[in-house]
Amino acid sequence: MTAKYYSPHGGHPGQEQLLTDRAVFTDAYAVIPKGTMRDIVTSFLPFWEDTRLWVISRPLSGFAETFSQYIMEVQPGGGSDRPETDPEAEGVLFVVEGTATLTADGATYELTPGGYAYLPAECNWTLRNRGGVTLRFHWIRKAYEAVEGLDRPDVLVLNENEITPTPMPGTDGKWATTRFVDPSDLRHDMHVTVVTFEPGAVIPFLETHVMEHGLYVLEGKAVYRLNNDWVEVEAGDYMWLRAFCPQACYAGGPGKFRYLLYKDVNRHMALRPGPAAYPQHRRLRTAAQK
Repeated sequence: MTAKYYSPHGGHPGQEQLLTDRAVFTDAYAVIPKGTMRDIVTSFLPFWEDTRLWVISRPLSGFAETFSQYIMEVQPGGGSDRPETDPEAEGVLFVVEGTATLTADGATYELTPGGYAYLPAECNWTLRNRGGVTLRFHWIRKAYEAVEGLDRPDVLVLNENEITPTPMPGTDGKWATTRFVDPSDLRHDMHVTVVTFEPGAVIPFLETHVMEHGLYVLEGKAVYRLNNDWVEVEAGDYMWLRAFCPQACYAGGPGKFRYLLYKDVNRHMALRPGPAAYPQHRRLRTAAQK
């Protein structure tokens, strides 16, 4: 059965609506409920036509610092021939509504809901909505951390609905992860996956780890433990967790609970702040300037 994908459609609430909501921003995590993704908080990007977006995470000093995440909304005929202006940025696209026509390094792909594309740094790509309905997709961006002796990853285009989820050990398949990238491929410094919990499934301990997380709920509802708090989340909500924020989950049903997950992986921890943290970036920039 084809998976479900929630996507925001904007709009604006009436004056009769209560101000109280579930939005939370703390030193350890943030929760951005679906009801906050209205017209008034959309943004626009250079070189994108008939397109707006919701920025749901960005690097903030002292908080999550490795990535940004957008929900892009592209009208029919819209898109970009110059989508990425940072040559050091890698990206992942995940389509939740409509169809994207993607060109990457000379090849053309059609991405439908569940469609995933990994676009390495310095990749030459474009994206257009050539269909008759609005296109909505997640765009996750990260400065690629090159490692001498490791090649850069290749363009990768897949669809979640064609991949068998990997069950977590000891869960009878009630907690599973759909992986687009081989975890042993150390060329990749970030993973974007889809995590699925069947009704009644749990993360049975407080995970506490170095990876930062962005979690966008695609389907269902659950109670999520974030640091010291239990919060209710549902399809369309977004959670942003800094490194080492304790986390757990209980999916009470009645249906599946699924989310799109970002995490940074496979690299040494930077021991110096700022550009000095990654001297390979300076070498790449210097080479490009010559």
